[in-house]
Amino acid sequence: MSCPAHHHDRRTFIGLLGVGLAATIAGCSTSAPTATIPPNVVPTPGATLAHGPTPVPAEPLPPIPPPHPGTSTTISRGIAGTSKICLTVDDGFCKECVAGYVDFVRRSGIHLTFSPNGTYSQFWAPHADVIRPLLERRQVQIINHTFNHKDLRRMTDQQIGKELERNDEWVNTTFGITTRPYYRPPYGYHNRHVDGVAGSLGYTKTVLWDGSYSDSEVITPQFLMSQAEKYLKPGVIMLGHANHPAVLGLFNQIVTLINQRNLTPVTLDEMFGTSRAAG
Repeated sequence: MSCPAHHHDRRTFIGLLGVGLAATIAGCSTSAPTATIPPNVVPTPGATLAHGPTPVPAEPLPPIPPPHPGTSTTISRGIAGTSKICLTVDDGFCKECVAGYVDFVRRSGIHLTFSPNGTYSQFWAPHADVIRPLLERRQVQIINHTFNHKDLRRMTDQQIGKELERNDEWVNTTFGITTRPYYRPPYGYHNRHVDGVAGSLGYTKTVLWDGSYSDSEVITPQFLMSQAEKYLKPGVIMLGHANHPAVLGLFNQIVTLINQRNLTPVTLDEMFGTSRAAG
C-alpha cells in the first residue's frame, strides 16, 4: 500500500521537515527502519512507563451525552508547571502504523489521545476490541479530526458540520464514545468562523500542539528521535501521526526518554479535567 502525503503540521514545522525529507523511507512497510538513537537516550528493551496516572478499573462507557454548544477556545499547550504531557496521534492511513500504536499503548500502559479520520476506518476498526477496554480504563481518548481530513476554511457551514458530525458518528459506532468537546482541525488550519461552527456543535476546544515529531511526511527514525528530544518536555501537547513507519522501531526509546525526564503522559481529559460522560 502506498501512503499519500499529508502535510499536517507543515505550517508550524516547515523548517524542520526539510531535514527529515533529505532521506527516503518506504511508506507503510511491515519492517520498521533501524534507528540511530541520540547518545544521551539509552534504550531499554521492552521499556515500561515509570510515571503515569494511577490506574483505574475499567468501567462501562457512559451513554453518549448531548452536545453542549458554546464558544470554542484554542488549546495549543498543556497546563504550565506540571510534569504532564499529552501524546496525540493523528490520521491513520498506514495499516501497520495504526496496529503498532495500538499495541504500544496496550503493552506499555501509556496514556495517549488518538485523533483518527473515519475515512481510514478500515485500518482502525479492526482494533476496536482492543481500544474499547483502553477507553473504559480512561487510558485512551479519541478526539475529532474530521472524517476526510480537508481544509475546513474552504468549506460551507454545512460541510464543516458534516465533517465533524460524520466523524463523531463513526467514533460513536466503532468505539462507543463521543469525541466532544475536542476537535483538531486538519493541518491546524482554522479561523474564527470555523471555530464558531464547531462550537455550535459542541466542539468548544480546538486542539493544536506545541511539539511535533514532524512525521506527517516521510522522515528518518534519527530525525524523529531528535524531535522527541527537542519537544518532550513538561506541559507539551505532542503531535504524531500513524502514517509512516519510522516511529515503529522507536516506541521503547520514546518511553525511555519520557522516563528519564520524569514526565507523565496523560490524555487531554486528564490534562484539562474534562470527561467522556459530559462530552
